[in-house]
Amino acid sequence: MTETPEESPWLSEHEALGEIYCVSFVRDLSPEEVLRRFGVDESTMEEVTSDELGERSVESMRDDAAGYIGAVKVGDWTLVIEPGGWKIAVDSEIMARVSRGTEVVSVCRHDYASDTFAYIVDGQPVVWFDPMLPDARSGNDPDRFVKEMREVGLDPEYDIDDSHIDFPIERSFALASRITALPFSPEMLELRFLGAEPLED
Repeated sequence: MTETPEESPWLSEHEALGEIYCVSFVRDLSPEEVLRRFGVDESTMEEVTSDELGERSVESMRDDAAGYIGAVKVGDWTLVIEPGGWKIAVDSEIMARVSRGTEVVSVCRHDYASDTFAYIVDGQPVVWFDPMLPDARSGNDPDRFVKEMREVGLDPEYDIDDSHIDFPIERSFALASRITALPFSPEMLELRFLGAEPLED
């Protein structure tokens, strides 16, 4: 059973997650392969904690992009965290590389721009939207998860003039959990990640 958004206060309290971050789930690829596809300096790969991910990303932050990212295997998926970044869900080149031959579910928070939910398969966005505007979806099958969206409170018929979506990021993670069967939890952030510095653009 997916937890309700009200039961996820830890999302705003964890040091590795701040005002800007992207959390992605990549099916059937190893952490090493995901990082290589993302484009990292392989000489910088090492095991780190989630707090170290956040600290190192802040130290080498780029223009609205993570300076350090991490990946860890969880079941059939690899969990990827971009502290301060958004590339997997928004950058078309990285999106295509990481999702080639597989599927990716991404939740991005950005307090100074738009949040993003993305479901990407083999390089193509299938469902892509701002959780505050779930009626304005794009992708090659934007209605793929309409039933699941309703179940987690991201109503596809939402009218911005008549109502307000509370807990949009928490609801996005609940939707991601419906797709991956993996609830994003504090325990996941206690795992040891394979971290690395992204290559410069």
